[in-house]
Amino acid sequence: MTQASPEEQIQDPSKVLETEASEDKSWQSVSIKFVNENKEVMATDGANLRFKALENGIDLYTFSGKMMNCGGYGQCGTCIVEIVEGMENLSPRTEVEDRKLRKRNDRCRLACQTLVHGVVSVVTKPKK
Repeated sequence: MTQASPEEQIQDPSKVLETEASEDKSWQSVSIKFVNENKEVMATDGANLRFKALENGIDLYTFSGKMMNCGGYGQCGTCIVEIVEGMENLSPRTEVEDRKLRKRNDRCRLACQTLVHGVVSVVTKPKK
């Protein structure tokens, strides 16, 4: 049995990163299109919709929502968005959303409770 030399034992760092990235699906990028703003944002798989919107200068809140939002904890219901494409690429609706959005159509979500897993198109501040 021959033992590898120290030079042979050291792996090419670029090969290690390529292997790790291909095995780790969370590094896959997804696209979020904000329809009203005509802006497309790239995010990693599992990104929080509210966080990505605010991080990219997308205004989610009406006037009263700006004054009274809960900071993303699902308590106020002011970060309502309507998903026009890609509903299947989102996390399931939470119990909080079911309570807060019971008078809204099924395409409405709370951005703070929504994780993105694929391509979606979003309308901010939808009409009731």
